[in-house]
Amino acid sequence: MKRTIDILAALFTLIILSPLYLIITRKVANNLGKPVIFSQQRPGLNGKIFTMKKFRSMRDAQDKNGVPLPDNQRLTEFGIKLRNSSLDELPGLFSVLKGDMSLVGPRPLLVEYLPLYSKQQARRHNVKPGITGWAQVNGRNAISWQEKFELDVWYVNNQSLWLDIKIIYLTIQKVFSQADISASEEATMKKFTGQQ
Repeated sequence: MKRTIDILAALFTLIILSPLYLIITRKVANNLGKPVIFSQQRPGLNGKIFTMKKFRSMRDAQDKNGVPLPDNQRLTEFGIKLRNSSLDELPGLFSVLKGDMSLVGPRPLLVEYLPLYSKQQARRHNVKPGITGWAQVNGRNAISWQEKFELDVWYVNNQSLWLDIKIIYLTIQKVFSQADISASEEATMKKFTGQQ
């Protein structure tokens, strides 16, 4: 049932928002250049690696040694608006159609975090990662890593169709209110170091 809903909802959203998708593609190209799509390896169900895609929201700025500058120095005003609207996540719907992601589930994090999880935290990979999730509607980047993982595992233990519907409804509210986009004093979210 969940897979069927994922496919139908992702297709419907992509069709309805296809004009907007094209507009954002052009705006990203004009403001940030190419590539328009940001691709990165992320762990999915059971830790299997897949390629997550989002609209690019940062400049490719580097220091004199070729090391990328911190997020807050690469994130432009346009990129901030794109992230605040959550429209940068639209390309992720193709990952939903492919089966790498679901509409609802724990957000896919960095591959480098895999060896840092406790056994309990690693349970977030017992389900497919999502475009949105329980942690996203309960604080997103404004909560600690520990709280985020506790919410992710709670979702794994309590997932249901009705919970997914509730999360999607709350996500729409969050998008319009643009709440909890970033951690306090951070452009995005501090890196997870494995510390409790």
